[in-house]
Amino acid sequence: MIGKRVILSFEGAEQAIYVWINGEFVGYAEDSFTVSEFDITPYVKETGNRLCVEVHKRSTAAFLEDQDFFRFFGLFRDVNLYGLPDIHVSDLWIHPKCALDGRQASMEIELKTTKGKTASYADARAEICLLDGHQMIAKEEVSVSESFRADLTISEPVQLWNCDDPKLYQVEIRIFDGQGHLIEIIPYQVGFRTICIENGIIKLNGRRLIINGVNRHEWNAKSGRCISENDEIYDIECMKRNNINAVRTCHYPDRITWYYRCDEAGIYVMAEVNLESHGSWQKMGAVEPSWNVPGSVELWQDVVLDRVKSNFEMFKNHTSVLFWSLGNESYAGEVLKEMNAYYKKRDPGRLVHYEGVFQNRDYEDNISDVESQMYAPPGRVREYLENEPKKPFILCEYMHDMGNSLGGMKSYIDLLDQYEKYQGGFIWDYIDQALLVKDEITGREVLRYGGDFDDRPSDYEFSGNGIVFADRTEKPAMQEVKYYYGLQK
Repeated sequence: MIGKRVILSFEGAEQAIYVWINGEFVGYAEDSFTVSEFDITPYVKETGNRLCVEVHKRSTAAFLEDQDFFRFFGLFRDVNLYGLPDIHVSDLWIHPKCALDGRQASMEIELKTTKGKTASYADARAEICLLDGHQMIAKEEVSVSESFRADLTISEPVQLWNCDDPKLYQVEIRIFDGQGHLIEIIPYQVGFRTICIENGIIKLNGRRLIINGVNRHEWNAKSGRCISENDEIYDIECMKRNNINAVRTCHYPDRITWYYRCDEAGIYVMAEVNLESHGSWQKMGAVEPSWNVPGSVELWQDVVLDRVKSNFEMFKNHTSVLFWSLGNESYAGEVLKEMNAYYKKRDPGRLVHYEGVFQNRDYEDNISDVESQMYAPPGRVREYLENEPKKPFILCEYMHDMGNSLGGMKSYIDLLDQYEKYQGGFIWDYIDQALLVKDEITGREVLRYGGDFDDRPSDYEFSGNGIVFADRTEKPAMQEVKYYYGLQK
């Protein structure tokens, strides 16, 4: 990495970190589930570098990260060190456009670059190709600058992406310096699809969208929130064989690799911001928002919008992302309104989701493209849909699978045939949160939940709501899921 700009990247650090290189303070970051990057070029030496990271269990982030889960702290995702070439593509936004029959298609690509102190844009060029497997279907060559774009004309029909046929095309970007040397290659996979609301109905590629979804926390019974590639691969395969076609990343951004897998497998994604503050407005079951965070408190706006921007920038090129979700159980207010406005301005080609306006109807015209509720009984869903509904209806959480549960799923599935504006929902949830430990007496490995670690007070097994156990064994309830979700394929 000698002579290169050097970047230090933390993919997950709970809750906040201070970073030093060789005794020099580099920076601070919070937001447990979002990538934090530091340019450490001025601080590194050729040899003998010392990196120090101080991880804090508590920070101002705690007010925004009140999710229902085990409290862990530390570095739980990859930490990466990488060097940048003289000219580096720092931002890439791919806009695939297509007709509903796929016969007409085009692609606009926006790029931003950074360069080293001695590098020059003079005569630098970018070669941008769109391929279908090994077949070239479009190509463009443009000059490189700090900000530039390329427009690809596609002369043949494209195949539209959906859950049953997740067709992806390959974008390949090659950057050449002024001497004609190839200095960077960026490969990316992208699909062509449309998502919109037409006559009050969410439509994917012109057809009504049905969500056979599940909420998914990142979990491994042995390593907590440190999950592996094999965990992700298993989860995708489990969802596909049980007719699950959508996932809500509750209630934070997942590992970056998860979104690529959803693109490839055809899993619709509701990409959620790392925000939950139910303790600031739910008081012993009552709605009491006198000190709701972030609410309408201007002090929180920049902090929360930073999370929104990070979520958008990380996942904006993923075909599988159909919805941006503003977070979970954080009531509603002016700050949530600004979050919604950011997504609508930056990415009008996707839909915005947020359930909290159900609790505060003052904002229902300014927040969320969909009517979202959780655990609404079928009768309440029906009542909404029969009384001039303003928006299509999604259950962001339903069929709470705690204990011997998931009975009565048919009554929700029947609604899909009765009301076009009912679009389905996301089961709560995919996997139990429990830890595999060795029993002190028997020596056998057992799954333990809240309260099993002498923790008081405790919510006991309240994080055990999955359709798979914490070791990823399918529960009997999965038979119901597979059957009823299979009816809507």
